[in-house]
Amino acid sequence: MHVPDGFFNVVTSVSAGAVAAAGVAVCLRGARRELDDRTAPMAGLVAAFIFAVQMLNFPVAAGTSGHLLGGALAAILVGPYTGVLCMTVVLLVQAVFFADGGLTALGVNVTIMGLVTVLAGWAVFRVVTGFARGKGGVTAAAFLAALISVPASALVFTLLFWIGGTAPISVGAVAAAMGGVHLLIGIGEGVITAVTVGAVLAVRPDLVYGARGLAKPLVLRGADGGSTPVGAPEPAAAPAGGRLKPFLLGGVGVTLLLAGLVSFVASPDPDGLEAVAENQGFGEQAGEHAFGGWALADYGEVGGIPVGIAGIIGVGLVLLIAGAVAFAARNRDGVRA
Repeated sequence: MHVPDGFFNVVTSVSAGAVAAAGVAVCLRGARRELDDRTAPMAGLVAAFIFAVQMLNFPVAAGTSGHLLGGALAAILVGPYTGVLCMTVVLLVQAVFFADGGLTALGVNVTIMGLVTVLAGWAVFRVVTGFARGKGGVTAAAFLAALISVPASALVFTLLFWIGGTAPISVGAVAAAMGGVHLLIGIGEGVITAVTVGAVLAVRPDLVYGARGLAKPLVLRGADGGSTPVGAPEPAAAPAGGRLKPFLLGGVGVTLLLAGLVSFVASPDPDGLEAVAENQGFGEQAGEHAFGGWALADYGEVGGIPVGIAGIIGVGLVLLIAGAVAFAARNRDGVRA
């Protein structure tokens, strides 16, 4: 759903940029409550994984494809504040190095693909896990959170385009088209998110931010019928600290495999926004990207670089930048605020 240059007027682009900048500033401060020396590397890995999986377009309808947005996944794995930071780094790298998403539309993209998906996904996740606990409940909540976050993002795009788009549209028709195709994409997003969260839960449940504190406390019942809780809810026990490095290395390996090899079989069909823009008559508003001539533009197609090599370069860039941001934002005292 990467919005290109030219879809929005200057006022809307600047306003969305201000909203995005304010949101990122709040999240830089809030991430201190989610990050420490142990979890900061996880944020870099999550951002790199989202970048890689976003390259894997999957068919959702005749001539239309979709790809992971990743906001709900990031929020569940590393927390909503850190999740926004991860999404912002991914979108920034894509726009600057790969000409994927306009530079003037970066604020719009961070707003709809970062802030909206994270907030909507995290809200749904918290509501569902309030009723369904345990690993099964977390996985089910992850599916629903991701599913709903995608059409929510699509409908916010429609609202913004109705307010400040550069072409007249029938807001009802565009909302129906965007909502419909992105609901289908959301199903794919839900499956990917649930599988990923379930896999991490099976190996390192202590690294799933959204699963912290969901275990029920032990309750002792007395002869008089009274009950006394023993201890507060705790996250799943963490394996020995020495096992964190193998987990991270394994995650990087999987991410490189997805970007370097699986990306070759991604669907070549236009994604949901591109298809809707073409069908609704505003696709021609897209402008030329300022960096569209760079070798990595369009994931290597412009420079003749194999998509897998371009993907590996992108994974490395996102891993380094997101990791650096997470370490800079972390709680240096080692205790979460």
